[in-house]
Amino acid sequence: MKNNLFSTYGRFLLFGLGIMGLSEVSQAQEAKKHAPIIDVHVHASQINPNFANDLCPWFLSNMPGSGPKQTPPSFINTDCARPLKAAKSTEEFQQKLMETAERLNITFVASGDAEILHRWKAAAPKRVIPSLGISNAEQMTVEAFEDSLSNGFYQVMGEVAPQYQGMSPSDMSLDEYFGVAEKLGIPVGIHMGTGGNGMANITSPKYRASMGNPFLLEDMLARHPKLKIWVMHAGYPMIDEMIALMGANAYVYVDLAGFIWSYPLEEIHMYLERLVQAGFGKRILYGTDLMVWPELLETSIGVIENANYLSEDQKRDIFFNNAVRFFNLDPSQFEGIED
Repeated sequence: MKNNLFSTYGRFLLFGLGIMGLSEVSQAQEAKKHAPIIDVHVHASQINPNFANDLCPWFLSNMPGSGPKQTPPSFINTDCARPLKAAKSTEEFQQKLMETAERLNITFVASGDAEILHRWKAAAPKRVIPSLGISNAEQMTVEAFEDSLSNGFYQVMGEVAPQYQGMSPSDMSLDEYFGVAEKLGIPVGIHMGTGGNGMANITSPKYRASMGNPFLLEDMLARHPKLKIWVMHAGYPMIDEMIALMGANAYVYVDLAGFIWSYPLEEIHMYLERLVQAGFGKRILYGTDLMVWPELLETSIGVIENANYLSEDQKRDIFFNNAVRFFNLDPSQFEGIED
């Protein structure tokens, strides 16, 4: 195994929780030193404490499955030395998220509940990039969608997840929405990948694994040649199709969200290293798919930091530079930026 599990989990989780006895002055100095990070995949939602459970990272290392008359498989588990703690309220999650973002100099692209997004933006205007998600035409009209993207609050379209509707991203029912994003120059994040631990057929009966094939994007991209998209979850596990699509389309990027903390570490590094070996190190975006576990940021950062096949420049590209290019951001506006 190329990367030390204890180093990845222990070092960054301890860093995220804070070392006992560290003075406030030292903490402030550490935050100033930290190079900026952009997390392109964060969820803003009301947290139900009844469903906010602790989580072991890389929990999909064991997926035994089940049967129709057996206990359904659990999406998460706590069978590890130190599970990540879930926030038990919406307020607690916001507080811890903002504290971590300030300490580690993280800016994040967030989608979900509009009320929560406005709260986050008000609390940390320089650290929140709001994103508007739509997965089917029943959610809002094309006109309402264009108005929402034109008013200045939303800067990104996503998360777009027709896969959970059993639909291809090239389904014509979504085409006008992509046309709006193309016209306005708004980048788009599209969910493609697995559903996790055999739960899709139980919790999302319309979900189809086949609708996560990156090749399904080709018709939509051909109709909208100026549209910039990033494939969420890097189309895992369809690496060959993902590489082929990126090779044919210069405006296609990927993020590492979700699978970076859920699948076995060896599998994560195999997939990431393959993307880099294929020449796409400049089109990989750091993301977490963060939902209720604030410590997940440190855990995910640790995976990249401990990837010994990545140079320091490649790590900075994934953490920051690639997102600056993709989202047309001004790097001088980020505090603590390091060359």
